[in-house]
Amino acid sequence: MENKKVSNPKLEVKEGLNLNDKDYMTNLLSTLKAMVKDMTVALTEASNSKIYSEYKNMYEELLKLQRASYELMFKLGWYTLEETTQNKKDTLEKELQTQLDNLQN
Repeated sequence: MENKKVSNPKLEVKEGLNLNDKDYMTNLLSTLKAMVKDMTVALTEASNSKIYSEYKNMYEELLKLQRASYELMFKLGWYTLEETTQNKKDTLEKELQTQLDNLQN
């Protein structure tokens, strides 16, 4: 069975030495992903409830920005997803279950 791609028509951008809109969006999304990961660590290490609350608000805003950036890139055809089969899902589930079992032993 062929893999089915899930995507939108791609907005073509000028390639070359200069950065284009896709390059900027890719960089923005990568930066936001890193910030969300780092903010997760900050949340777990917050020294008091006031700081935790402030970090949590920042974290939620970063998540919104990250999602909006991803959705825009998907809409513009710069992100392509792959439809999966039940067989692939079952295989991955078995692999993950094996890894979990190994960790628990």
